[in-house]
Amino acid sequence: MDKIKVAVIGCGTIANSAHIPAYMKNEKAQIKYFCDIIPERAQKAVETYGCGTAITDYHEALVDPEIQAISVCTPNNMHAQISIDAMRAGKDVLCEKPAARTYQEALEMQKVQHETGRILNIGVVNRFNDSVNRIKKIIDAGELGELYSIYVSFRAHRSIPGLGGPFTTKAIAGGGALIDWGVHYLDIVMYCSGDPKPLTVSGEAFCKLGKDMKNYVYTSMWSEMTKDVNGTYDVEDSVVGIIRTEGPVITINGAWAQNIGESEPYIDFMGTKAGIRLQYGGGFTMYGTKDGALTKTTPTYKMTNHFENEIGAFLDCTQTREKLPSHIDINIITSRMMQAIYDSSEAHKEIQL
Repeated sequence: MDKIKVAVIGCGTIANSAHIPAYMKNEKAQIKYFCDIIPERAQKAVETYGCGTAITDYHEALVDPEIQAISVCTPNNMHAQISIDAMRAGKDVLCEKPAARTYQEALEMQKVQHETGRILNIGVVNRFNDSVNRIKKIIDAGELGELYSIYVSFRAHRSIPGLGGPFTTKAIAGGGALIDWGVHYLDIVMYCSGDPKPLTVSGEAFCKLGKDMKNYVYTSMWSEMTKDVNGTYDVEDSVVGIIRTEGPVITINGAWAQNIGESEPYIDFMGTKAGIRLQYGGGFTMYGTKDGALTKTTPTYKMTNHFENEIGAFLDCTQTREKLPSHIDINIITSRMMQAIYDSSEAHKEIQL
């Protein structure tokens, strides 16, 4: 069987921690190009993984007729352009989350996907997570009863990534804690609750703790190598919001940085029969009643690597043309909700969708 030839565009953290290792483990894939605007990064990938060619211009991969699949692992500001160029060149695309910096950019990506018929999946990897899929099955089976409220917490104690670098520059990232972390949590909520239509959104985003970058106190920082305290910090480090949908009401409370020394990454699914708390990236506990007694169940099971699951599903659908749960047509709802939270914060009023 001929291997699916892949180009990885962007050879930074997410490529090396997730996409590339997953492709390397998949017998159906062969990485032909490693592309990065920093030549040393692309070359290091070639040397590290012992395959492929290093390039600095992604268009070189797009004109290669052997290339079928593209992984877009660049900063957010390039997601739309590279994905659109790749689809118009006849390539199938897995674009890391978020789909784009703004809802309008995501809509343009969706438009080109419809025009070209190419695959465009977004890297909402939790749709391929074992715990998340177990919870979805429980909800779909009606074991929670009416799912009426979901509480989302993605809070950390002073953990702003790459302070002053691309993560905290709105022109590059599109936003802060919400678009970086919140996108995963909102996507889990939408997936598990059946992707209900959002109706109204009210939110506030706060740019507070990181503004004085030179005096910001922290113990550790994701993407430390991109830190630049002489750079830009114009995104939110915390966000709150409420989203009314045709299904449950969603409440969010998120922070890259809070003056509470706890990490609180979890989602609570509130039902009339039972409730579930999912620890993000881990397991879950289900609370209910039986025979007049309160019950608490924490199942134990083997967890598979969700990035390997995601890459495997993407490679398979390039052959079968199956529409995955991570397809742009589905993920676009999350982009719309995040945009509405930002718009609501700027206007200080509720947004009708």
